[in-house]
Amino acid sequence: MLIYLTEYLTRFHSGFNVFGYLTLRAILSALTALVLSFALGPAVIQRLSLRRVGQSVRQLGPPTHLPKAGTPTMGGALILLAIVVSTLLWSDLSNRFVWIVLIVTLAFAAIMFASSAAIARARTKGDLL
Repeated sequence: MLIYLTEYLTRFHSGFNVFGYLTLRAILSALTALVLSFALGPAVIQRLSLRRVGQSVRQLGPPTHLPKAGTPTMGGALILLAIVVSTLLWSDLSNRFVWIVLIVTLAFAAIMFASSAAIARARTKGDLL
């Protein structure tokens, strides 16, 4: 989305031409995703902890893994949010390949969400599906 704004601003100042370079937009997109994950991370982790979306640790595992019990397991949601927002902000949305990659990423995320939900259900019921 921001590429359209910078294209408009290029009419008034030629310095905005630099946003037409893919390398700059890729760097800014990565930095945006990093800042978003740092800013939203504590809130997402707290919300997941309140909903008790935590990791279960097997009793047969090493004793050093026992403190990990209750660690939120849906951290991928935070990463996915940061990726989608920064992609929508910095990419050229008229490029169909951007949309293909974004849709495939979201489809894999949906598969992983279904898998995590099945594992969480199995933890409470005692079976896996």
